[in-house]
Amino acid sequence: MLQDGFEQGDELLWRQLGDCKALLAVQRSGELALRCKEGNSVLFSKNPLSEMGVLELWVKPQNEFTSYRILVLVSDLPSVNALWQPVALIEHNGGEQSYKAHRVSIDDPAQRYLRLDIEATNGLIDIDDIQIERILLSTALQKNEQRIVSGILETLRQDKQIDLQAESFRTLGVNYAAQLDIQRQYLEYANALYAGNGLALAGSERNRMANPMAYASFRSIVTDTRRITTPLQQARLNSMLKPFGDLTTATLNVVSGGVYAAFAEPFKSLLAASFDKSSYSGAGLSRADRKFAEQNGLKIYQDAERFLAELEKELQQVSALENELLSIQANIDRFRRQLEQQLRDTLQHASMARSQETLSRALSKDETVRQKLMLEVAGNISLQANSYLHEGNNTQLVRFVLKTSEQLEQTQSYKDQFNEIISAMLTYYDRFERSVNSNQNPFTDKNDKQLWETHAQKARGYLQQSKSAFNSAYL
Repeated sequence: MLQDGFEQGDELLWRQLGDCKALLAVQRSGELALRCKEGNSVLFSKNPLSEMGVLELWVKPQNEFTSYRILVLVSDLPSVNALWQPVALIEHNGGEQSYKAHRVSIDDPAQRYLRLDIEATNGLIDIDDIQIERILLSTALQKNEQRIVSGILETLRQDKQIDLQAESFRTLGVNYAAQLDIQRQYLEYANALYAGNGLALAGSERNRMANPMAYASFRSIVTDTRRITTPLQQARLNSMLKPFGDLTTATLNVVSGGVYAAFAEPFKSLLAASFDKSSYSGAGLSRADRKFAEQNGLKIYQDAERFLAELEKELQQVSALENELLSIQANIDRFRRQLEQQLRDTLQHASMARSQETLSRALSKDETVRQKLMLEVAGNISLQANSYLHEGNNTQLVRFVLKTSEQLEQTQSYKDQFNEIISAMLTYYDRFERSVNSNQNPFTDKNDKQLWETHAQKARGYLQQSKSAFNSAYL
């Protein structure tokens, strides 16, 4: 297993062509990261890897206009002129400037050298935390299936005897049936991918940090404003504050960018109007309250303007995280729908009834029920292939074997889609964690800073619980 955060420099694990160097770049973790300047660079692993499964790496573009392409290749030999086989392509076309996770499958169980062809445009990139996990069982099944299909077709081409095919058909059926469990597992993953309680609690704390009513300095501004406003102005103020929650029940609502935008400028306008002398002079106030308004109006307005500007910075982070999570959820929902359809097609190709009852058996929590279904599916695939063979219908047999192989390959494609979802979740965790770091505290008022930090500490704790559970379940 390869794992490199570049703390030892780039000399031990990599050799390179071009301009990449391990240095004090913007690291994601540890002390160093690999910085690649604009243009083309190539990294070669110095030693062959015993087996390759999933490659994970983190990339940070220099600015919002920086794009990059990383072509992943493998070869039996480490030389530049060796026969390098492309296996995956990582692309980023500008936008986010923070570290982004990428995960791609390298379905090769043999010893291979790894090569990364890196192209950066409109700026440099930093790369950190490269690792390769062990090859998955599903990959091993796919490789075995490819050998079986090749063997069947070669035997047919040479017109060899029927009995030589029986074992191949049986094994093809078993491998085909095994895909049902892979599909079921990915569906279960998708159904529970980010529904963990820890992430929900972390998100709740994060949203409180963007609600103005959570902060004493803002509540003080509201209290001072109510002191000198007319009943009509107070009614308007109460209406403006209503979307943020009810302080009497200590309920704070989630604040969206739209709610804030509709609130900030009208609130400042109300504030300015309330502390205008022509307004409070005719509001029937006591002498003390009029004097309070005259002496403190400008400062209260300035404090409100500063606070709202600081809150807006916080809200931008919260809104970006919320939008990112909504996008991930949309991708998960689409992945789940498509994979469920693939599962139905897999069952139908194996001559199983296209019914909810059959689908329920495939997704059953009872392993005995699932195993019985898999035996039926394996038997049906083998039986169908043998029937074409005994009929001497080689054309139909070849079509059936190729269709069976195609179904298996389509199942494998969901592994890559799942890698993309996992990458998005890892990136989300990373950005969430950075957003609640103490150095991101936007407030200048001492009490506001402390309240933000209190919520941030809770959010960090919940996030760590969720991240640990996520890593344990999916990585």
